[in-house]
Amino acid sequence: EKPRFYSTKAKNAQEAHEAIRPTDISRGPKEVGKFLDDDQRKLYELIWKRTLASQMESAEIERTTVDILATRGSDQARLRANGSVIRFEGFLAAYEIVKTGEDDEEDEKRLPPLSGDEAVSREKIEAKQHFTEPPPRYSEASLIRKMEELGIGRPSTYASTLGTLQDRDYVKLDKRRLVPESKGRLVTSFLEGFFNRYVEYDFTADLEEKLDRISAGEMEWKDVLRDFWKQFSASVDEIKDLRVSQVLDILNEDLAHVAFPDREDGSSPRSCPSCGNGTLSLKVGKFGAFVGCSNYPECNFTRQLGAGDNGEADAASDGPRVLGNDPASGEEITARSGRFGPYVQAGDGKEARRSSIPKGWNAAEIDLEGALRLLSLPREVGLHPETGKMITAGLGRYGPFVQHDGAYANLESADEVFVVGINRAVSALAEKASKGGGRRGGTPAALKTLGDHPSLGGAITVRDGRYGPYVNNGKINATLPKGTDPQSVTLEQAIALIDAKAATGGKKKR
Repeated sequence: EKPRFYSTKAKNAQEAHEAIRPTDISRGPKEVGKFLDDDQRKLYELIWKRTLASQMESAEIERTTVDILATRGSDQARLRANGSVIRFEGFLAAYEIVKTGEDDEEDEKRLPPLSGDEAVSREKIEAKQHFTEPPPRYSEASLIRKMEELGIGRPSTYASTLGTLQDRDYVKLDKRRLVPESKGRLVTSFLEGFFNRYVEYDFTADLEEKLDRISAGEMEWKDVLRDFWKQFSASVDEIKDLRVSQVLDILNEDLAHVAFPDREDGSSPRSCPSCGNGTLSLKVGKFGAFVGCSNYPECNFTRQLGAGDNGEADAASDGPRVLGNDPASGEEITARSGRFGPYVQAGDGKEARRSSIPKGWNAAEIDLEGALRLLSLPREVGLHPETGKMITAGLGRYGPFVQHDGAYANLESADEVFVVGINRAVSALAEKASKGGGRRGGTPAALKTLGDHPSLGGAITVRDGRYGPYVNNGKINATLPKGTDPQSVTLEQAIALIDAKAATGGKKKR
């Protein structure tokens, strides 16, 4: 018989490398294992078995439904089991497929061979309650399999496609499943509403086919690009003159089940919970889409689109959730959802204190203790051993950080803000400074402080900027002469450079 050959389903697809296999299939794991340690032996056995299995006959598996009639006296109960029965082992005799938990059919059960009217014995009885559930969301593996079935993408592009979906916050990975984010739902709704042709499976698969033919020299890329651009440009021209309100009207209807879920009290999901007579709808701001009231600015109620899990709004997110009272001030502490995301608030009105709930925290589960911790930020870590100035830890737009004298360094997680010590904070700030960063707003951190200027006042510092080292006093920056070691500059040298720069009117801030 001829050996079995395996090829890619996609034409002209580029493989990373051929499969790893033993150089001599006759050398089994027992023979080779004498020269290997335990881990090496297990790896060789895995490779050897899979190579052997690839050349064996296919297994024959029969999907089976078994009805079992259980009787006790005059009582009867009919039990049913769905699964599969192996009729011919084939390659399974050498290599048993291990489920990874990512397969869509991971719950499929293997049944023993049975015949009609065969008596079976009872080992145990378990009472289980089962509810019908929606189909499971795609895992990375099952999404790639689906893309292969549809002819979308190629082996060389699957990883980057999945990476882009997560990098742009279109989806998030939760328990190895890809869960759509509100941003992903919004983009998908817009594309399906206005560029439907270009997100259809057939269009993408056809374009992939043309790209393969271009790669094989069977088509001219200019012809393909010309045909694509002619139709795409016409679609853009047709849509670009639409008003934002027209676009939002369509998105409002398409995303109604996501943005406006049914409420438990039966009231209209679009009625404003704040003013009572306004209508909630999608709006667009500087930081993206959000849900707002039609009575703005009289009513300033807003919440994030898809404030709940899975990118869908929680019906309870339409109003503040009372967590308790601040034991120190007596202010009411609430969890809320705004246009920039979920947050906690102490008190009401202009004097209310607020703090965003960091990414990774479940806003629905935050309690009074967690809210008080957030509202206590920024937290004082301790005095810097070199400057004697306070180091603080807090949460900002770019995540958790420590700050000292205008310099910032990122922390690994929001939880670290509450426990970071002086040693870790100083180390993070020093590491950031050594990389030439840490000062927000573009001002480099000071390498050393020389002292105060005798006539102008204010500290003179040595800094390393984009164009090289310089000395700074207030708004005056003076570049150090070429070849000068920044660490060896004296106060007298710095004063002379600052005075010379000031005399020429050099007050431009670096």
